[in-house]
Amino acid sequence: MNNEIVAAAGQWDLGGDLRVHRIGYGAMQLAGPGVFGPPADPDAALAVLRRAVELGVNHIDTSDYYGPYVVNELIHRALHPYPDGLVIVTKVGARRDDTGAWLPASTPAELRAAVHDNLRRLGVDTLDVVNLRLMSSSGLGPGEGSLDEPFTALAELREQGLIRHLGVSNVTKAQLAEAGSIAPVACVQNLFNLAMRDDDELVDTCAGLGVAYVPFFPLGGFQPLELRAAERVAARHGRTARQVALAWLLHRSPAILIIPGTSSVPHLEENLAAGGIELSEADLDELNTNG
Repeated sequence: MNNEIVAAAGQWDLGGDLRVHRIGYGAMQLAGPGVFGPPADPDAALAVLRRAVELGVNHIDTSDYYGPYVVNELIHRALHPYPDGLVIVTKVGARRDDTGAWLPASTPAELRAAVHDNLRRLGVDTLDVVNLRLMSSSGLGPGEGSLDEPFTALAELREQGLIRHLGVSNVTKAQLAEAGSIAPVACVQNLFNLAMRDDDELVDTCAGLGVAYVPFFPLGGFQPLELRAAERVAARHGRTARQVALAWLLHRSPAILIIPGTSSVPHLEENLAAGGIELSEADLDELNTNG
């Protein structure tokens, strides 16, 4: 496999000036079970990160609360000093307790501390992109209420030069508009995949605004998708259903950037190969109709 496969999916100017391939890598699964604690095999985790960059990935998604701290430390160990053009996107707005529970952490003081923690562990002077993650009762979003106070706090850090671009995660269309009234929004990171399409309208809104839409759990996350239609399409292409589900996202909108995650080099290569799949109109009709 070579990096032409990753390039085949096209590119996007994240925030207007950070050119990334539309297929990237989400680093969440490099932590231990439940995204908590260290990986069973740290060397394998380092190998995944290095192989991703070797194959042309220049967009890595992470957070200091993955582990916590574990994933950012692995990224630094594997890739620092970072190659030119590598964009690392992190997120703030949550924390982990001693049991691994996910808790909100979105006061201005907590957000400032989280940004400085990310800067220190990643070993950079400026974070490329910081997403404000809104926590919700369901854990998947969208979050509730106004994001004025936390997003304003991040906008102030951006003005200080600690952050280049801002994004939002687990948001509604109204919350995206609210964020945009405070500071430019480079990306939205919400739950969206072949089987879960509540954000269809928001995907198109983002495309119209020039805002990247970055779906998390593109294959269902902790509960993998049942992909019967994708299995039928995959059989015609000699691919896997998971690859077809990723390719569908890339076909859905030019504003979509995908960041499938894995802790395995072979699975990484399988995911990245989805960037080279050309779905026909008949394929898309079947997937759009049957999921």
